[in-house]
Amino acid sequence: MAHEPLRPHRVAIYAAPDPESDAWARGSAWLGRCALRRWSLPQPAIDGLDPASLAALTADPRRYGWHATLKAPMRLADAVDLQALRDAVTALCQAHRALPMPALQVSRLGRFLALRPAHTPAALSALADDCVRRLQPLAAPLSANELVRRRRAPLTPEEDALLLAWGYPWVLQKFRFHYSLTGPLDDVPEATIRRVQQAAEAHFAALPPWRLDRLSIFIEPAPGADFLLLEQPRLAP
Repeated sequence: MAHEPLRPHRVAIYAAPDPESDAWARGSAWLGRCALRRWSLPQPAIDGLDPASLAALTADPRRYGWHATLKAPMRLADAVDLQALRDAVTALCQAHRALPMPALQVSRLGRFLALRPAHTPAALSALADDCVRRLQPLAAPLSANELVRRRRAPLTPEEDALLLAWGYPWVLQKFRFHYSLTGPLDDVPEATIRRVQQAAEAHFAALPPWRLDRLSIFIEPAPGADFLLLEQPRLAP
């Protein structure tokens, strides 16, 4: 797994596949980066779209690695270290059983494309909710700059309240399980979006069934650095 810094800038808990699996390989290839091995990877060729354009469209999710968010990136509180986070994540794993992943489809989610289920299973939502509630006490309060950055996306009063309480606005009743495929597409021509969506549908069409049997601890070693997969504690069988 990733080389462990003395204290990473931020940590996150994600739903990510086994790095030896086809699910990890396909997702990492789409983004053009393996968050475990730190490799740059060739992205799929898309008719009518040059490689640089696809790289630009996927730049935002590429920095975070192939993942679905369960506990959004957070700074650890001053009195909390990585071992305390490990212990908390291990306890979470012992409280939740591995579960089959639902069928995933490519669709728009807000301003971007994502790979996501038509409906998030109750067990998956419960796991995400527990990650948010049980790990938030380990987080440092959001700084003024972090609040400004989070509020750049228009938030409803309900979402802003969730941001203040839990460090992220799209949690609990606002949670939508997904793997991000692009960054914001606001200024991207509709024809380009259709090409990218069709290419993503073809790329992930042969994705075999797999189980979510682990939580994934990702770290941002320094501000602005690419996120790395640190380790993957196993859920209860």
